[in-house]
Amino acid sequence: MSDANVEFADAQVQATFAAYPDEVRAKLLFLRDLIFDVARSTEGVGELEETLKWGQPSYLTTKTKSGSTLRIDRLKSSSSGYAIYFHCQTTLVETFRRIYGDEFRFEGNRSILFDVADDLPVEALRHCIAMTLTYHLRKKSGAGN
Repeated sequence: MSDANVEFADAQVQATFAAYPDEVRAKLLFLRDLIFDVARSTEGVGELEETLKWGQPSYLTTKTKSGSTLRIDRLKSSSSGYAIYFHCQTTLVETFRRIYGDEFRFEGNRSILFDVADDLPVEALRHCIAMTLTYHLRKKSGAGN
């Protein structure tokens, strides 16, 4: 992963990160950097738009329309929990569960859950992020999930 953190282009997104508890903020900033890094290194994705959707930091492939939206946020039900969210009407989480069922904790068809104490399986997570950011490209090409 690149050493340089991506600067915030949206002050509201930056304020949202600033409001997170320290431990959760550090983990969410790591996820944010990972999302941008995967986008840069994945063919066809292009530049990401970072915005808030439902008050959550969200990452969209607005220019290329290559993928599905990713969102990250803390869990309201846990002071040490956080998650990466996917569009619930895609087959993404179903696919992730099939491939990485032993590596992640899932919630329904919309998220992967983490705790600040967790060691993240970074390569598996990179793969899930790349599949999300190329979801529409793969659907168009018939490559499936």
